[in-house]
Amino acid sequence: MTTTEAPLTSGDDAAAVDGAAAACHGEAGAPAGPHGYSKQKDQHLKRLRRIEGQIRGLQRMVEEDVYCIDILTQVSASTKALQSFALQLLEEHLRHCVAQAAVKGGEEIDAKVAEASAAIARLLRT
Repeated sequence: MTTTEAPLTSGDDAAAVDGAAAACHGEAGAPAGPHGYSKQKDQHLKRLRRIEGQIRGLQRMVEEDVYCIDILTQVSASTKALQSFALQLLEEHLRHCVAQAAVKGGEEIDAKVAEASAAIARLLRT
């Protein structure tokens, strides 16, 4: 995030996210164990590199003065690729972090559900 960008969460959302992150990562923010995406980390990185290639392709299209609609078509494809990646990551978060918190119960599950809800809300706003 650059210094001119607004934070992704409101004050209430940020408090819930901080509490849930502490539950998943421990008090100092150090990971408590593997993240939900860890088992597929190589696949995720490969997918992100493909998306990065799409974005670089967009830059080339602009440099080469490609027709606007053709660029917009590629923007749409890149956006869908990022959204698909985000949904996969969210599913893995729910299966791993939220499920772990559900086993522990108490305030941890409430914090994790609030964190996941805030993440879903951010995805829906985009």
